[in-house]
Amino acid sequence: MHILFAKQFKKAYARLPKPLKRQCDERLMLFERDVYHPLLNNHLLHEPYSGCRSINVTGDYRAIFYYETTDVIRFIIVGTHHELFGT
Repeated sequence: MHILFAKQFKKAYARLPKPLKRQCDERLMLFERDVYHPLLNNHLLHEPYSGCRSINVTGDYRAIFYYETTDVIRFIIVGTHHELFGT
């Protein structure tokens, strides 16, 4: 599996406070080991992110990604549930 990060993800990640960056890094490492680990709550999304999936970074923060191919995953954004979904 190869993981890529969209420019928008990199910008959002850069704005995170250091503790959240560490938590995000830990969750991404866990994701690399086990895409469906229960802590990640990996699930399919609907509009406005149809075709994408989400994982939990913290209780409120999510990282959204999609499969470009069976071996390539691209993370597109990270943020709070409210920032991403408006709820």
